[in-house]
Amino acid sequence: MDDFHQLCTAMRLIPENKWIYLFILSIIWGSSYILIKRGLVGLTPVELGSMRIVFATLFLLILGYRSISKLTKNQWKWLVVTGFLGTFFPSFLFAFAQQHVDSAVAAITNSLTPIFTLLIGIVFFANRIFAKQYWGVLLGFIGSLGLIFGGNEISGTQPYPYILMIMCASMCYAVNIYFLKEKLADVSPMAMTLGNFISILPPAVVLLLFSDFFSAKKLANPQVLSSLGFIALLAFLGTAIAKVMFNRFVKMASAVFASSVTYTLPLVALFWGTLDGEHINVYQILSAVVILIGVSLAHKPAKN
Repeated sequence: MDDFHQLCTAMRLIPENKWIYLFILSIIWGSSYILIKRGLVGLTPVELGSMRIVFATLFLLILGYRSISKLTKNQWKWLVVTGFLGTFFPSFLFAFAQQHVDSAVAAITNSLTPIFTLLIGIVFFANRIFAKQYWGVLLGFIGSLGLIFGGNEISGTQPYPYILMIMCASMCYAVNIYFLKEKLADVSPMAMTLGNFISILPPAVVLLLFSDFFSAKKLANPQVLSSLGFIALLAFLGTAIAKVMFNRFVKMASAVFASSVTYTLPLVALFWGTLDGEHINVYQILSAVVILIGVSLAHKPAKN
């Protein structure tokens, strides 16, 4: 218990600088895709998504169970909505998609989140967007397409229906960012994150019970234990800790800049993918440079 309290204290000591948060979240979430890939070795997508939520909820209850004591009924309503949009649906969409899509390509496709964030902000929230941000988002989009094209040069084709699943997850992230900023701005990051996971824990447990997870054959498989270790690590760092950090990140940065973490995390995912035997070519390297330029431009300027 003391170790968890020390971890919470350490997180609070991180300077409230959006560039520092962007860097840390890129490392954590960029590593999540290879952990999902390893988890799928012994688990089905339903089992992986469910266990990821169960593990993360348990970790968060230990970390900050006191934080939810003052939540109101109206706040719980939006915590349920953001829990499904920001965690539940993406957890299963990525698990199903990565059965057929390389981990690096999954991270690259998720770079479309800022595009959706920008469009949703304009259409539904009447946001004013600076010209510099338009160019930044556009460059990020071009860089993402370049990375996907580079993957096509290696493998010939990509399973686009499963890439569409990742795009749907990106749309969920984009909508979720605005709900967090508009409806839950006065909720602490820890209470927000724990409330999200408590809201989605029951359906995750139901899905797990109806899966083959508790069968004797499944539990006797040595790959299952190894996969559970990867998912536990994913749940602790990539889901529980990173979600708390991201909710703080959303409070200190614009919605478009907060979503730009999906531009930088593919660079980390490409690194892990290369180590795991996934190939990278010159198109992907050049596209990565374009993405970094896009992140810099997507930062909201001080003047119009």
